Amino acid sequence: CRSRQGLVVKGGVRTCHPGYDQSTDALAGRQRGQHGIDEFEAGCGPLGGGSRRGRRRALSLRPGEWTTGREAQDQAESSETKMMHGKLTLMGIAVALWACQPGQGTPQPATRPGIDVLLTDSMHLVTGRRVGLVTNQAGVDASGISNVDRLVAAGIDLTALFSPEHGFRGAAPPGAPIDHTVDSATGLPIYSLYGAVSSPSRTMLESVDVMVVDLQDAGARYYTYLATSVDVLRAAGAAGIPVIVLDRPNPIGGPVEGNVLDPAHASAVGLLEVPMRHGMTLGELVRLAQADLGIEADLTVVPVEGWNRSRYFDETGLPFVRPSPNLPTVESLIHYPGLCLFEGTALSVGRGSDAPFEQIGAPWLDTAAVLGALGPARAPGVSIRAVQFRPEAPGDGKFADTLLAGLRLSVTDRDAYDPVATAVALLTAIASVHPDAMGWRGAHFDRLAGGPELRRAILAAQTPREIMRDWPGELARFRDRVTPMLLYPGFSRR
Repeated sequence: CRSRQGLVVKGGVRTCHPGYDQSTDALAGRQRGQHGIDEFEAGCGPLGGGSRRGRRRALSLRPGEWTTGREAQDQAESSETKMMHGKLTLMGIAVALWACQPGQGTPQPATRPGIDVLLTDSMHLVTGRRVGLVTNQAGVDASGISNVDRLVAAGIDLTALFSPEHGFRGAAPPGAPIDHTVDSATGLPIYSLYGAVSSPSRTMLESVDVMVVDLQDAGARYYTYLATSVDVLRAAGAAGIPVIVLDRPNPIGGPVEGNVLDPAHASAVGLLEVPMRHGMTLGELVRLAQADLGIEADLTVVPVEGWNRSRYFDETGLPFVRPSPNLPTVESLIHYPGLCLFEGTALSVGRGSDAPFEQIGAPWLDTAAVLGALGPARAPGVSIRAVQFRPEAPGDGKFADTLLAGLRLSVTDRDAYDPVATAVALLTAIASVHPDAMGWRGAHFDRLAGGPELRRAILAAQTPREIMRDWPGELARFRDRVTPMLLYPGFSRR
């Protein structure tokens, strides 16, 4: 099994696993097996896979094997848009200049997102076509330059922009509806897909020959960018317009944790039968959605080059741009699959603080009692300590300008840390200490949790072990089911 993965995947997966070589190679002028992301030796293990800060042993990798584990329109809008494009361009120049200094290593990161792969290897997919682009502030290339600037500079006929939740600039509060506007830097319309409409209308698509989706997912089931991408796929498919997804790394790697969604409870914050921490990229998820939901559309995924599921975002060499206002760091992204569940309770998740999704709190929280209820072992791979914080303009209506007693989580070992299991332990501990103060937002919690079972189990005072007893079996069946949709290698279960 000595081959390379195909860069452009259409209608299937190209890996070195027998039976998975189903893709149509859309790269003109190359033969199959001559282009790729990672090279594989026998057993499909990536060559030169580095360890995670010395904590992970070298592992034999097999395809599909994973770990468990609205913005106001005002005078400021024009200047903000120009500033965003300018800052992103300057970021790219700075990165390039730094990389060219003596002793700074290679001038480009080893990992290249789909936008770079498209413009260097697959230009024929967009050349001569009017392009609609679904993106936001995190849509940058490997040097930190905006995908809009890259496409325009390449001579691509970019005709319309579309934005997800939080808007084109990524600054709108969670759940805030966003109006259509105009990008003052390019004069292009920006159609909001999070407001009056959630999918492109026929009128919006009149000037488009191909839709390109370039969004950075967060690695958790609750993130709405998948729902936006699927709505785009449906609308484009109905209009006979092909869709290209420019893939990006899963920022928190490949561990698969939590329960699997009950499809009867599907929503924008849980669209597919996947776990809370799904371990997949957006490109893989859109492929899965097309299959699971029976969407008739011409879908192409341009994969990331040089990435596999063992790598977190801060191990890729790529510039980090927060995908949404309250996920400002890789640390917050790691905690997100677990602490997001607290959005369905009265507790703050740290929105409007210096550490959103790294801490939870409430004015009434007895932190000492909760830590005691967790027990001496607490949770592996994470430290939990008592803190105080004061949310400012949190956006979720929880405790604005109020001093909160809180618990701060800090990852100490990524390999050992399970954010969902930790969140379940915290939920049960807090519910035992403050049974009348949890303030369950039942419908919302159940949407996040993929059904009512988790909330009911906590109310019934079940232990975390009892609550999560069936989850390993669910995760095993999930891995087997989605293997044909995977585009990147994973690593062994812990």
